[in-house]
Amino acid sequence: MPPAGSLTAEQLSFFDANGYLVLEPFSSEEDVRALRERMAELVAGIGGSNSTGSCEHHRMEMDDFYFKSGENISFFYEDKAFGDDGCLKQPKELSIRLVGHALHEHDPVFKKFSSSENISSIFSSLEYKRPVIIQSRYIFKQPGIGAEAIPHQDNTYLHTEPPSCIGLWLALEDATVSNGCLWAIPGSHKNGLKTQMIKDESGTYFDRTVPSYDQKEFVPLEVKSGGLVIIHGDLVHKSFENLSPTSRHAYVLHVVETKGCEWSKGNWLQRKIAPEALYVS
Repeated sequence: MPPAGSLTAEQLSFFDANGYLVLEPFSSEEDVRALRERMAELVAGIGGSNSTGSCEHHRMEMDDFYFKSGENISFFYEDKAFGDDGCLKQPKELSIRLVGHALHEHDPVFKKFSSSENISSIFSSLEYKRPVIIQSRYIFKQPGIGAEAIPHQDNTYLHTEPPSCIGLWLALEDATVSNGCLWAIPGSHKNGLKTQMIKDESGTYFDRTVPSYDQKEFVPLEVKSGGLVIIHGDLVHKSFENLSPTSRHAYVLHVVETKGCEWSKGNWLQRKIAPEALYVS
């Protein structure tokens, strides 16, 4: 039986036309449980109290702490998890927004999954020659406070020339309309990249006006736990705030091609090691 990521001609045609593809099922219950249990261990090991009132946590902001997170495992919290005094209003495990951005490099459980044949076979199917995982994220989408992800294209933030970013979005819990599943504009990847975020000596900015989109164009991408969504780097996608009583955990990988593609010097994520040196055959 071929790996779960081996794509058929029909699946490749759908991805080419729509800019996304849902593979369901993709990962086993054992793999999902291993990732979730390992993340629970990592969160439990964060310094500071498990109770409310701890002030030793970092907000989700595009600042120096964020920009230095590309080569390690860092923890970021929901803005709505904090009270007026700047301290958490609830336990840290119900307050954290995401963990990133190098789980796939530094943690053995996440590394094992990220380098599996199921993952690599996706890029063989897409005819990538030297794909590299450039970042990884564990997203919690906490019940009641999980922040929205505004409409965006992954190539805006993780740019190569020519563009090559592919997102892999693994559901670790059922992702539904009510708890903040992905939404996408089918075929929007064919319109090209609308804006690129630049980080240089003058600061961080977008090179063009960030466009607005009609909500009527988006379709929900509901997926069961263990399902995977493949996302083209130019696909416009988003997720709403999670106002439901259930979380929506997901593990997300972003992969770029390094053969014939150059990592942009203006990207926020700049590795001490060039991306192409991270390729493992």
